[in-house]
Amino acid sequence: MSKGGKSLFSLSTLLASFFGAAMIAGAFAYFNYKFSEYKFINFKEWVFYEKKDIFKPSQEKYVVVFYSSKDKETASLLSKTKLPLPILAIDYYNEVYENTSNTTFVRAGTKTSLDFIQRFNIYQSPSIFFIKKTKDSIYKQDSMIHKLDNLKELSKQINTL
Repeated sequence: MSKGGKSLFSLSTLLASFFGAAMIAGAFAYFNYKFSEYKFINFKEWVFYEKKDIFKPSQEKYVVVFYSSKDKETASLLSKTKLPLPILAIDYYNEVYENTSNTTFVRAGTKTSLDFIQRFNIYQSPSIFFIKKTKDSIYKQDSMIHKLDNLKELSKQINTL
């Protein structure tokens, strides 16, 4: 290297590299936090209907299953499934079904359905997650959202989640 020439590795290059790496790490941490954050559902703000009545949650915890009644036998399989927690089955197509001892079938208006899908980032059907009561009619998501591959295996899968 000649006298008076600049070094290839200068202090500004070092600082720029450090600053760039810190920005990338910060962005990664922020988006990782935002996507892993669990959401809340307020049943006073979002109205779901059972048969003709407005659904009012009465249990401390629920297994929420978002499904499509266009898949044959789905509602029948959900009504026969026995789990340690009650099932809150939300139908994408808003069909009316009779509740069973362990499954409550609910439906909602278009706005509520779209808000629900967007809030919980539901991309596939059937999907499942848990909610638990925090106060009054406010419930907090208590698990990640999982895609169900086979509703017949729901009771086996629920024990592994």
